[in-house]
Formats: sequence, C-alpha cells, structure tokens
Amino acid sequence: MPPPGRTAADLAERLLAGDKRALARAISLVENDDPEGWALVREVYPQTGKAQVVGFTGPPGVGKSTLIGRLIERARANEREVAVLSIDPSSPFTQGALLGDRIRLVDHFLDAGVFIRSMASRGSLGGLSEAALQAALLMDASGKDHVWLETVGVGQAEVDIIDHADTIVLVLMPGSGDSIQALKAGVMEIPDVIVINKSDHPLTDTMVREVRGVLSLGPKEDWRVPIVKTEATRAEGIEEVAEKIQEHHEHIKAQGALDERRRRNLMNEVLALATARLRRGLESKARDDASVQELLDEVVARRLDPASAAARLLERDRDR
Repeated sequence: MPPPGRTAADLAERLLAGDKRALARAISLVENDDPEGWALVREVYPQTGKAQVVGFTGPPGVGKSTLIGRLIERARANEREVAVLSIDPSSPFTQGALLGDRIRLVDHFLDAGVFIRSMASRGSLGGLSEAALQAALLMDASGKDHVWLETVGVGQAEVDIIDHADTIVLVLMPGSGDSIQALKAGVMEIPDVIVINKSDHPLTDTMVREVRGVLSLGPKEDWRVPIVKTEATRAEGIEEVAEKIQEHHEHIKAQGALDERRRRNLMNEVLALATARLRRGLESKARDDASVQELLDEVVARRLDPASAAARLLERDRDR
C-alpha cells in the first residue's frame, strides 16, 4: 500500500489536532472518492474508536434535527464535543445534499466544539451514503466525544443505520401516517431508544401504547427499549433522552456487546465498500466492453434471462 501523499499527511496531522477545516476537507475528499481521502482514513484509522456513535432515524418531519440541536446544547453544557453528520436526499441534478439539515442546526455553527456536516445519500435506499462511516471515522479521529448520524427519513427501508452506530434512536410523532408505517417490524427491530416527539399531540398516549404493543411482540432482550416523550422545540424530555442513550451505551459496554457491535459494523462496511467498487467496475465494463453489451442485448431481446446473464458476466470476470 503506497504511503499517503503530502495532502493526506498534512491533513491527518491537522485533523488529529482537532482542526475543523481539516476535518471538513477530509470528508470532502472521501465523499468525492479521492485517493488522498482514502489515504487519510488509512493514516488516522488507528486513532479511532473513542467516540460514542449514535444514529438518529425515523420518518420525515418528526423533528430529528430539532431534537439533535437540543442534545447538542446539553452536551456542550457538559463540555463534550460533538460532530453531526446529516444524511440528506440527493439532488437528482448535482447529486448534492438537497435539504441541508445544517440550516436547522445553525445556532451551533460558530461553536468550536461542534462540527456539523450534510452529506448526500446519493440514491442509498437505507438512508446512509457509501462514505458515511468513513466520515464518521474521520470525526472520531478528530477527537469528538460524540458522533451523531441523522439519516434521510425513508421509513421502512431505513435500517442500514444499524451498520454504523453503537446506539440507535428512532424518532416518531403521533398522528402521522408515516409513523404508523414505522411501527412495522422492519424498522421497529432496530431501535435501542424510541422518542415520541411533538408529544403535546392528543394522540401521544395512543401512540405510546401502540409502540409498546409492537415491542412486546419482539424477542425478549437484556435491554428493554425505553419510550421517551419529548417536545424538542421547548426542550422538554431532552434530559431523559440523553440519559437513556448513555444508559444504553453503558449497558452494552458492560455486557461486552459494544465491541461485538463495532466488529459487526466494520465487517459490514468492508463488504459494502467492496460491493460498491465491484459494481462500479462492472458498470464501467458494461459501458466499454462490446461483448458485455452483446450479452445485455440478449437479455433485452428475451433470449437470455437476467440471472443467467449475471452468472456469465461473473464467470468472465473470474476467468480474467
């Protein structure tokens, strides 16, 4: 493996010293698939694993960003440094972040102990982009105590955040059709803490009962998932959310499950990166290789089924 170039080596030194500009530049390099970015991750990787990584997920409009803003206030009051990675939908034209959740966290921009970055999902159905964990690693290496991931609100498909965080917080709101969809097993299996935000709604207690009913159908675990009612715009319930997140972290650490989670997360990230790169390689061949185009033409003409074509493509690649 070649040593990092001058750009990566310089950025690594500044990033490890906590330089926010170096961190921002490093994330841009990784997001753009720049070789210097991957060299930088390789350089700082031994210094990672110290931050507490929490994922915030849930349907759109439930107040995830507002909740995170309040949690930032609490963390800073306790002199803890925070990095937030908001995964936004991609622009169909530029592939850039479309919503820009940083707007809702603007009060913290000038705080030296807070780093906030939006990243485009770039078509990822699970709510996280390919470079998300790499960005989280860079945030961790920069000395942040907490790294918080906020994902695109895509409902039932939003389950891949489990591959990136130590603790998962599912945020719901009463009276929302999207929240009812989120009660289905695909999403309800992943949270460690559930927050019912906008709890001044008259259907809040009904939703709490519904959530408890769904949780009761799942397997019995050592950790009983708490349900916390909040009104984030008025900072109500924030202290309890922070306490439950910390309690879960301490619980899995005492049980030895924290290391197991991180091992699983990193293994899944390795496989995801390998899969993405293999896909890009195959797509490049499909564009440039006439014989691959002929194979695809056979599928279009219904003379060859897709699975057989895929098998032939993989065999050709292996033989080479």
